[in-house]
Amino acid sequence: MTTTELDDATLVGRARDGDVRAYEQLVLRYQAPMFRLAVKMLNHRGDAEDVVQEVFLGAWRKLAQLQDDSAFVGWLYRSTANRCLNVIRARRPQADVDLELAESPRIDGQPEHAAQVSGQLEALNAALQQLTPPQRVCWLLCEVHGRSYDEIAEVVGVNAAAVRGRIARARAQLAEVMKPWR
Repeated sequence: MTTTELDDATLVGRARDGDVRAYEQLVLRYQAPMFRLAVKMLNHRGDAEDVVQEVFLGAWRKLAQLQDDSAFVGWLYRSTANRCLNVIRARRPQADVDLELAESPRIDGQPEHAAQVSGQLEALNAALQQLTPPQRVCWLLCEVHGRSYDEIAEVVGVNAAAVRGRIARARAQLAEVMKPWR
């Protein structure tokens, strides 16, 4: 059986025992979701790359402290969210905007459509940055990463009702900002 076929708990156990290939498989499995969360939270590709690298290095160093091997993914999300919130707190009040973050619209031969999609994505990215960091992380974990309210609550350290409230406020704010694009 190759490492790609193993479940997370088995890989975590092997990595804890010093199997670097097992940890590499965990990194390959989860680096993209952690990066997507970080880049949307921070709106800066370089900061997001730094955060994700720190998260995986920290996880490797602290792997022995993880009590439940099956909780590895939640642990990564919590670490990524917390590091992003720390970066946001450390920033100056006005953050730099990285124009490379706007996802490229599909090239489908219709320039008007591509321009409209690009405009929508830029507006959504700008609207996301106007949410409070706690609202942004809850919304991203729910809508982009498909995490349940209970999982998000564990990641951000609040109860599920607070998560539900943050997501509801984020959705309302995003819906208001995105009205012109309907």
